[in-house]
Amino acid sequence: MSEPLLSIKDLRVRFGDTLAVDGVNLDIRTGERVALVGESGSGKSVTALSILRLLRDAELSGSIRVEGQELLAKSEREMRGLRGSDIAMIFQEPMTALNPLYTVGDQIGETIQLHDGATPREARKRAIALLERTGITEPGRRIDSYPHQLSGGQRQRVMIAMALARRPHLLLADEPTTALDVTIRAQIVELLLELQRDEAEKRGMAVLLITHDLNLVRRFAERVSVMEKGVLVESGSVEQIFESPQHPYTQRLLQSKPRRSVLPVLPIAPTLFDAKDVSVDYPTHLPGFEGWFRRGRFKAVDDVTLSVRQGETLGIVGESGSGKSTLAMALLGLERVSTGKVEFQGRALGDFRGREKTVLRSNLQVVFQDPFSSLSPRQMVERIVGEGLALHRPELDAAARHAKVVAVMREVGMDRGALTRYPHEFSGGQRQRIAIARALVLEPSILILDEPTSALDVSIQTQVLSLLADIQKKHNLGYVFISHDLQVIGAMAHCVAVMRNGIVVESGDVEKIFANPSDEYTRKLLRAVLLS
Repeated sequence: MSEPLLSIKDLRVRFGDTLAVDGVNLDIRTGERVALVGESGSGKSVTALSILRLLRDAELSGSIRVEGQELLAKSEREMRGLRGSDIAMIFQEPMTALNPLYTVGDQIGETIQLHDGATPREARKRAIALLERTGITEPGRRIDSYPHQLSGGQRQRVMIAMALARRPHLLLADEPTTALDVTIRAQIVELLLELQRDEAEKRGMAVLLITHDLNLVRRFAERVSVMEKGVLVESGSVEQIFESPQHPYTQRLLQSKPRRSVLPVLPIAPTLFDAKDVSVDYPTHLPGFEGWFRRGRFKAVDDVTLSVRQGETLGIVGESGSGKSTLAMALLGLERVSTGKVEFQGRALGDFRGREKTVLRSNLQVVFQDPFSSLSPRQMVERIVGEGLALHRPELDAAARHAKVVAVMREVGMDRGALTRYPHEFSGGQRQRIAIARALVLEPSILILDEPTSALDVSIQTQVLSLLADIQKKHNLGYVFISHDLQVIGAMAHCVAVMRNGIVVESGDVEKIFANPSDEYTRKLLRAVLLS
C-alpha cells in the first residue's frame, strides 16, 4: 500500500513537566475521514495543533509526516508554506478565530493573494466563489460583512471557505459544530461531507475531525480514534467502535447520553412563576429615507404565556435568535417587558419594592452558559460563591457564611480545597458546578438555566444534568431550562415551549410533543437531531 497522507508515530508533546500527548500513533490515508474523540484535556486539539506546529513553548518528539515530509524537521518558514496549502484548519470558535477589524472577504482574499500571487480583484472573485460554495446566501454582498454582522453558522461557513481557499490535502476540523444550534449543526455536517467528497474526487482531501460529539462522529467519519489523558486508547471503524467498543473509557463515552430522570409534579404543587402575554421589543432604524424621521420596533419576544410549578422543569428550545435568552432576562426582571406581565407567586415583579425586591432576587437565580466568563477571574471560589450571602443574608457572620459555602460546595460534588482557588484552575465541568453552587447558596425557589451544558463534553454534561436532577428532587425547585439541545430537554423537562422568531409555536408535555409534534418547525428541529 502507498504511504499514508498523514503518519504520526510515537508523538509526545510536553509543556514543561506536563506530558499532554503520550506516544500517539495515527495514520490517515488520502480521501479518508477520521475522527479523534475524547473529553476536554484528552489531548485531541494539542495533537491537531502539533501537526501544524502551532504550539508555543511545547517540546515535540516522535514523527509527523505529511505526504512523506517530516514536519518536525522543518523550519518555521517552511511550515508557513505548508499551512493553508497542504494542511488547513477549521477552528472551534470562529468569532475569536476571525479578525473583527477586517471584512470576511479581506480575510479570505489575504490567503489567496499571499500564497497564490493573485491580484486583489482575482482574490475577491475567488473569495465570492468560495462563499457561494459553502452555502452563504448573497455572497457578493456578504463578502463585505464583518464577522459580527454574520450569524454563528455563517461565520463557521466563512472559516470553512478560508480553509478550502488553497485546496489543502489535509483538513483539520477542531470542534467545528460545538457552539451551533442543532439545525445549523446538521447543515454544517452535510456541507463538510459534500465538500470532502468533492475535494476527495479532485485532490484526495482527507479530514481529521476533532470532536466530543458522538452523533457527529457517527454521521461523518469512517474511522475513529479515542483519546484519554493524552493516550490513544482505541481505534477502529465507526461500526467497530460504536457497536463493539473494547476499552472501558470508550464504553463510558458511548453510554454518556442524557437519560430521562424526572419525578412527576404533584397535582397540588403551587405555581411559582407565571408569564402572561409577555412581549419584549426594541427600537430599530427603518430602512431608507423613512429612517431619518421615525423608528420601528423589533419584537424579540412576542406575546408569550407560560408557567412553572414547584418541582417542575419547563424546557425552552429554539435556534439562536429565537428569543430564548431575552425571555429568560424578562423572567428574571432584568429586561423591560413591553406588554404583559411576569408574576412570582401571584405578584407582578414590578410590585416588589425595597427589602421585598431583595428577597425576590434571592428566590430567582440563574446559571449561565459559559461559567468561565460568568465567574470573576480575580476572585477565589469562596468569595464568588459567598458573595450573594454577604448581600442577601447580612445577619450571617463570616463563620456562618463560610459554613454555608462549604455545605453547598459539598452538595455540588466539590470539597473545601476548591475554596482557595481561582476559576481558571478548574475544568469546564467543575466551573459549572461552582456556578450552580453560587446560585444554590441563596436557597432559591426558581433556577433559570441558560444553556448550562452546551459547552461541556458528553460525559461531563451527563454528570451536570444528573446533579441538577438530584438538586431539584432534594429542594423541590422549579427550573426554566433553556437549550437548543433537544436530547437534554427530553431528559430534563416535564413540559416544553418551542420558540421561533420570538413566538412560542408549540408547548405542552415534553414526551407528547417530541413523540408527535404538531408544528413543522418542531419537526424540523427533531429531524436535525437525527442528522447531526
